[in-house]
Amino acid sequence: MTSRKLSLNKACFILAAIILLISVIMLSVLYVLTEKISVICCGSVFIFLMLLCIAAFVAVIRRKLTLFSDMLCDTLDDMMNGEQQPSQITEEESLFYKITHRLMRFYEVMQESKNSVAGERADLQELISDISHQVKTPIANLKMVNSTLLEQNVSKDKQREFLLASDTQLDKLDFLMQAMIKTSRLETGVISLEKKEQPIYDTLAIALGGILLNAEKKQIGVQVDCPEYLTVSHDRKWTGEALFNILDNAVKYTPDRGKIHVRVEALEMYLKIDISDTGIGIPEQHQGTIFKRFYRENTVHDTDGIGIGLYLAREIVTMQGGYIKVKSEVGCGATFSVFLRSENNG
Repeated sequence: MTSRKLSLNKACFILAAIILLISVIMLSVLYVLTEKISVICCGSVFIFLMLLCIAAFVAVIRRKLTLFSDMLCDTLDDMMNGEQQPSQITEEESLFYKITHRLMRFYEVMQESKNSVAGERADLQELISDISHQVKTPIANLKMVNSTLLEQNVSKDKQREFLLASDTQLDKLDFLMQAMIKTSRLETGVISLEKKEQPIYDTLAIALGGILLNAEKKQIGVQVDCPEYLTVSHDRKWTGEALFNILDNAVKYTPDRGKIHVRVEALEMYLKIDISDTGIGIPEQHQGTIFKRFYRENTVHDTDGIGIGLYLAREIVTMQGGYIKVKSEVGCGATFSVFLRSENNG
């Protein structure tokens, strides 16, 4: 506890006193042994010069420490204010090189963290804005239906019609919330994808099972070419979700009695899944924006959907080291190509 409270000035004073005391003792011993004044004088001069060198050395070190502490405090103040990064010391033999090197690294980490927080805040604001925009219409419709039922006398048939409309809006809200939960969990890293080598056939079968009923209602023919032996490293649940979203879009935007063709093939470094349809197609200028969150073309607003399926699909595939391409012409359908990286091939 005493050593912690000892200041630098006190430490130097105590050290000087100890050296002086030892010097006096040594001179006394020399005088007793030699009884020569000349030896004592030479010894005194030597001790004086030694003390002078030590004092100069301590003064230089103290000066350096004072300058460094001032520089360190100023640098930390500037770093906390975000004004500048610490100056780099290039002399590796310098006593303070390691400290300034760590300080540079600390500044870089702090800046990365600051930028990350700013990016997350911007994403959060965008997400809140998107949610607000998406829930506005269903809530307004529900309020209108509820107000009509409360304030007006309507027949049972009309009541049933209003309740069915209300149920549709509630389904939209539920679907929206589920989609937003999935999106936020993926983006914040709450969910980690568990990739393992397994057949893509089973994953594709799960995705197809979710769209067959709607495809049958529209009399859409679904053809699948997928060898059962093909395997790729992927997360079955979330990859199935991505494929389902693309297939579900294909069913939505393909007219009655249309066709959907799914073809899987192994390439050198990727496993490729083509999902083709005979739907309305996508204009070339919009093919780069269809993967944005909540994006929907003006021509398809009458079709159920919130514009988050393709966004989720791309996020899921990208997180697994893959990517999605689209090829389409208006009136000639579209082909979405999902590429899943094959780890066996590097």
